[in-house]
Amino acid sequence: MASSSLRFAQPTFPNSILKTKTNTFFVSKNVFPTPVPNKGKASNAHAITKLACVNKTTEIAACNQIIGDVNAKLTPLRIGIIGFGNFGQFIAKGLRRQGHFVLATSRSDYSEYCKQNGMQFFRNMDALCEEQPDVILVCSSILSTENIIRSIPINKLKPDTIFADVLSVKQFPKNLFLEILPPGFGIVCTHPMFGPESGKNGWNGLPFVFEKVRVTDAGTQAEKCTQFLDIFEQEGCQMVEMTCEEHDRHAAGSQFITHTIGRILSHLNLESTPISTKGYKTLLQLTKNTVSDSFDLYYGLFMYNVNATEQASIF
Repeated sequence: MASSSLRFAQPTFPNSILKTKTNTFFVSKNVFPTPVPNKGKASNAHAITKLACVNKTTEIAACNQIIGDVNAKLTPLRIGIIGFGNFGQFIAKGLRRQGHFVLATSRSDYSEYCKQNGMQFFRNMDALCEEQPDVILVCSSILSTENIIRSIPINKLKPDTIFADVLSVKQFPKNLFLEILPPGFGIVCTHPMFGPESGKNGWNGLPFVFEKVRVTDAGTQAEKCTQFLDIFEQEGCQMVEMTCEEHDRHAAGSQFITHTIGRILSHLNLESTPISTKGYKTLLQLTKNTVSDSFDLYYGLFMYNVNATEQASIF
């Protein structure tokens, strides 16, 4: 036996990351086994310290490579989007950036758009559901959501399919999903708190609200749910988990009021001036962001969020 005063198991990290350079730190105990005292002399303290001192940048790169290898082994999701207007297309681009398959259907014909962007377009929901996507993502307007959900041929889908939506109100689709979908179907209610205008330069730092309403641990449903939410996390979104009820309480005081003020300002025909202040520029941007959305969205924010009527009564 060697005369070392300490003995420990050989670490499995590759030699390339066991180097002491500048910008170093000590790894945690769970990375390197705890040394076991021996009866010899304490002659290897410096060597052990050097072994435990790992270059931070190199270790992070190694960990990222491991994570990347794990993600690469996951089968890309097949996500069926129902409602392929401006917002549906906007979300679809993010799904494709993360390497997932997009299947879309809508009242209008977007077959050429899908062909050019590596997606599949189906003329109706029956044809899309026959493909049995892992996730059905409802991107319709608030006003048409109930008719659409009730029209989906769920008998053609796999029994563990996950249903999700991106509506700006949350209790409404949550209650619809719970009422209509069989118990085995997963339900994830989401709201990307941004759109084609505010998210045109990327989604980094933008809030993404979600509630895992019903996700079972049986089979692969939980794994696919995590994989679906990871799309938005990988795009840099600020992930905010809260109940649909809590979301609607907050939205009534923020989103609905924001849209109301923006639409009022739009009737004033405000224009930029050579001496515009920062506050005035903020108002102009607010107007631009809100009027780019349809009036149906604004109407839906009011009619399908019970908390919005309370806010409106203040005016």
